Parts: sequence; structure tokens; C-alpha cells
Amino acid sequence: MPQNETPVQYFTADDGAKIAFRDNGAGQPLLCLSGLTRNSTDFDYLADALDDVRLIRIDYRGRGKSDWTGGDTYNVPREAGDVIGLLKHLGLTNIPILGTSRGGIIGQFMAANTPELVAGLCMNDIGPELELAGRQRITTYVGVNPDATTFEGAAASPTLQEGFANVPQARWMTEARKLYLDTADGLTINYDPALRDGYMAAFNSGNAPNMWAAFETLADKPVAVIRGANSDILSPKIVARMLKLHPDLIFSQVPDRAHMPFLDEPESLAAIVEFLQQVQSTKTGQH
Repeated sequence: MPQNETPVQYFTADDGAKIAFRDNGAGQPLLCLSGLTRNSTDFDYLADALDDVRLIRIDYRGRGKSDWTGGDTYNVPREAGDVIGLLKHLGLTNIPILGTSRGGIIGQFMAANTPELVAGLCMNDIGPELELAGRQRITTYVGVNPDATTFEGAAASPTLQEGFANVPQARWMTEARKLYLDTADGLTINYDPALRDGYMAAFNSGNAPNMWAAFETLADKPVAVIRGANSDILSPKIVARMLKLHPDLIFSQVPDRAHMPFLDEPESLAAIVEFLQQVQSTKTGQH
């Protein structure tokens, strides 16, 4: 089934919010968690490139097709609670997680707080901490509508393409349609603008994300890290520390990518496939 035809389903969170998700494919389940301002469609490229995998993808509250519930609810613990609610809704446990950016932070949070749900974690351009330059860059766009008035203009934006090379323009058009909605007032962001409130409150607090203790709880589980070679979020220094703490970590760097790889690059796919194989081997060894 083409990914744009994957039906959207819903479940109700414990506070009554309607949360959207997609569940398609057959085989080993893989829970996919998107970035801060992104949604489940980010994994369409991956879905088209993987066989024998059941992809489960969630729209966090305030994003995509899920309910908007206010800036004070857009935080990692609440979003992790919704992910846990989805797994309960589907009757799943001990599942591998692929987390892009914010999704990788949520995955680490779950590994520390609900380890029985996490069979392993593959992180796309994210680690236990985020470099300041990347966090500052996010403040320039989170919750802000684009200057461009058309999808073509948005796709050609140097800001959107910064740090990327050798990407067909058709891919940027697809990205623009994922990021923005075409309304009577022009292009608008495809999520609740109040997401900015939560992000800026955390940024202005001066407390940088620190998930190192959570990362260490993954010591006995398969872990993979995919880094965009031009990333301003995940630095080589952070990766080196991760490798020191988890010597068996699968690491792949994707050339011509900033924050964050699309996941259908050969380097990304190789890491994801190896990660899933390790998860399967670990589960087999447990029985």
C-alpha cells in the first residue's frame, strides 16, 4: 500500500485527547517517533524502503492529525505517556523504537522509566544531549509560519535546505507539503503554534537536555545512532561519549545531511536493518 494511503487511526489518551497513529506492514514491529515539530508522515520514506516490518507511527498531541491540547502539555513526559498509551491500545510490549530527534529523547525517557516496553533504541540524529547551536536554531522556527506563500517557495528555501546536498528538488517539495498547510491565509505550520511556548520555556530555563543517565539504562539493549554529517544537534563529541558508554552501539554517519537524515539513505537503512537484526537476535536469545 502506498504510504500516502496508509489509513489514520485514533485512540483516546488518558486525559481524553484524541491521538492519531498509523499502523501498517507485516513483520517485526517498529515504533517510529518523529521530531519536535514533525509527524508520522516523516517515516513514509522509510516505509517504502523496508520489507517485513510493521511500522507503527504516532502523531504527538498538537501535531499532524492529533488533538491540540495546549502548550503546557507539549513536553516529553506527557508525549511519552501518549506513546505508552498507544502501545497499551495495541497490546504491545518490548518493542524496538526508532526515534528522530525529539523521538529519540522520548525513547530514552521510556527506556529509563518503562524499560519493559523498550527492546532497543535507534536514534536519528539525537543523543543524550543537544548542542547549543542546534537548540538555538530551533528557536528561530518552532511555532513560526514560513515566509514563503507557496509550496514551491517553501521547498526552495535556503533555510530548509541548509546543510543538505544532493537532494532532488522533488524531495523538498514533499517535505514542504509535510511541514505546511495551504490555507486561505497562505502557508501555515502543520502543528499547534503553542508548541513554541513549551520549547522556549525549556530553552530559557537554561537547563539543557541531559539524558545520559537514561541512555545508560540501555546498556544491555541494542542501540543504534544515525548522524547527519553536518548536524548541529548531534556532535562527534557526543557520539564518542555514547560509544564509550555503549561499545556495541551501531553508528552510521550520513554524508550531505544536516539535522536530520531522511532515513532512506543507504547509510541510514544499513544501521536500521542491523539494529532490527540485533533486536531479533536478543529476543531469540531470551527464549
